[in-house]
Amino acid sequence: MAVKRAKKKSSAVKDDDLDIDKIGDGGKDNLQKDLGSNLGEADKKELNRVIIYKTYDADVEFRLREIPSKNNEILIGPVRLTRFEKARITGARSLQLSLGAPILTKIPPEFTDTIMIAKYELEKKTLPISIRRILPNGIYQDIPIEWTI
Repeated sequence: MAVKRAKKKSSAVKDDDLDIDKIGDGGKDNLQKDLGSNLGEADKKELNRVIIYKTYDADVEFRLREIPSKNNEILIGPVRLTRFEKARITGARSLQLSLGAPILTKIPPEFTDTIMIAKYELEKKTLPISIRRILPNGIYQDIPIEWTI
């Protein structure tokens, strides 16, 4: 059995039926006259005022400078790799392996996934990758993976 639906009557007004006298011309002039009439003299001056900001030139240039390490010690950041560094290295190495890069260590046969192989290579410290840790003042240190614990 089909259900018959009735059309609703719309109460929308057509554009042709609008009365211009009720709406007004709606131009910018009326709006600005209304704004101007409600503002005091101080407020009108505030609207017309131009604000000039002082600018200063910085004499300090940002340059990267490397800290040389003595006795293979890590001077910037923790002695261990952070979880973010591990994730970045693992992801980059996994991508390399998936694109056909050679495996750098002898891996157990149960490692079939590139992420597992990349984690294993990172754990064995056989990757020729170094981490660059940079401080906000531009001082940095390149840390080979062999130096980490």
